[in-house]
Amino acid sequence: MKVRGIRGAITVDSNTKEEVISATKKLLKEMIDKNQVTIDDICFILFSATEDIDAAFPAQAARELGMVHVPLLDFSQMKVKGALKNCIRALMAVNTDKTQEEIKHIYLREARILRPDVSFF
Repeated sequence: MKVRGIRGAITVDSNTKEEVISATKKLLKEMIDKNQVTIDDICFILFSATEDIDAAFPAQAARELGMVHVPLLDFSQMKVKGALKNCIRALMAVNTDKTQEEIKHIYLREARILRPDVSFF
């Protein structure tokens, strides 16, 4: 078994606590479902959010999904001119037997433009 990274991102329609939590839950559920991961398989999750998102921590969504023992970290996304706004990104490290090529990276809503070469949804 190896540790693999699963990338994902989603945009929010508004900077509200409800929208940030809801969007992050949607992203995490897709990452978990499409890669057949259990919570016990997750080593850690790193979340970043663009500077226009400050209503809630994305990690709160993971806690609400039952990830109470998974190490989580929120941080600010680097500010780059012209970059996608209202975006939450995640890097989930998991224990898996899958190869790199079998990992399904999840980019939802407007975030699909970030990695059209690996986006599956």
